Amino acid sequence: MPDPSGEHGDEAISEYVHEDIEERDDNYNVATDKAWDAIHRSLTDGRLAFDNGSSPLNLAVLGGRLLTSGEDELVVLVDKDQVPTVAAALMAVTQQSLRAGYERINAADYDAFGDEDFDYTWDNFTDLSEFWRQAAASKRHVIFTA
Repeated sequence: MPDPSGEHGDEAISEYVHEDIEERDDNYNVATDKAWDAIHRSLTDGRLAFDNGSSPLNLAVLGGRLLTSGEDELVVLVDKDQVPTVAAALMAVTQQSLRAGYERINAADYDAFGDEDFDYTWDNFTDLSEFWRQAAASKRHVIFTA
């Protein structure tokens, strides 16, 4: 993996993630489309921020070490030593508990808020939860991009 502090750090990391990781045809990728926003908000305190919520659930989407500093793209790394804890916490989240978290979202700050969006969020959350379980079982780091 490229050194984030090196020359062209953000660009090199972005290229590595897109060309070497996301383009793989394997079971080590999951796409949440736009649901990542509501998933993060629902697992934390309803806000979209890097420093909100409590560990380990706040690590599932935007938590971890920020590898890029640009505004064009986010690349966040969760170390493989933290992945099993996050995976276990996600596996314990029920549809009802995610819904309770979703209800903490301020609809004025999140345009898609509503029952249809929650269903979309839940569907993507179940895929994300399974992804984290697989990453923990395989002793892998997790990289989030947006």
